[in-house]
Amino acid sequence: MQLHQLQPLHKPKKEKRIGRGGKRGTYCGRGVKGQKARAGRKMKPIIREIIKKYPKKRGYRFNPLREKPAIVNVKTLEEKFKEGEQITPSLLVQRRIVRKRKGRIPQIKILGKGEIKKSLVIMGCEVSETAKQKIEKAGGKILK
Repeated sequence: MQLHQLQPLHKPKKEKRIGRGGKRGTYCGRGVKGQKARAGRKMKPIIREIIKKYPKKRGYRFNPLREKPAIVNVKTLEEKFKEGEQITPSLLVQRRIVRKRKGRIPQIKILGKGEIKKSLVIMGCEVSETAKQKIEKAGGKILK
């Protein structure tokens, strides 16, 4: 037996067609009077009621235009780099400290968690105030 030879054992049950005369008689299975007995009745859509209960929040349908930067702490720079090295976003991706996003090198922000004693040159990264203080105290430079 093959897939195209399969057939059901019994026929599917036919839908009850209401309001066409015949055996169902006067009320046709709709009961007597009331909204549900009328032609062209409009019942409340329940899903719409549920949706309307949720508040409309500002900008719910838009993603933020600017992506959040990838975060690197001063502590990781201390561990992964040598004295006097130049740090760029492409170098961070190359050393696998940061991953590419959608095939692109992301914007990078350096935060001040941890300690640093090496003087490093940082290029093309955003830097927080605490990280800036720590890097400059260690003898490093921040270039735009």
